Amino acid sequence: MKEDLNACQCSEIHEDVVNEVKGVMPEDEMLYDLAELFKVFGDTTRVKILYALFANEMCVCDIASLLQMTHSAISHQLRVLKQARLVKFRKEGKVVYYSLDDTHISQIFDCGLNHIQETYKR
Repeated sequence: MKEDLNACQCSEIHEDVVNEVKGVMPEDEMLYDLAELFKVFGDTTRVKILYALFANEMCVCDIASLLQMTHSAISHQLRVLKQARLVKFRKEGKVVYYSLDDTHISQIFDCGLNHIQETYKR
């Protein structure tokens, strides 16, 4: 039988390590919210919309044209992004312009993209 090299072969608990990590772990509610945030990034259309909004604020019509999708589909995804506080909007007459909510979004996105680009270089 082959031994699993990734499995720990001991049963000793390193209490000092466990206690140190317990001291820095965020509360469960915060970790739940973090998991929900990352779920939002789990949709290619939403990622494309965010990527587009890095370059410029855009209205639904512009995004729909860029991604070759219906206004309804884009509006639905923007609603999800808005609820996750990843995008914000402003009205100018009858036009609603969307943009990134703050700089943290581009930092999260850039970090993930850099990670993916690194894996392609291996």
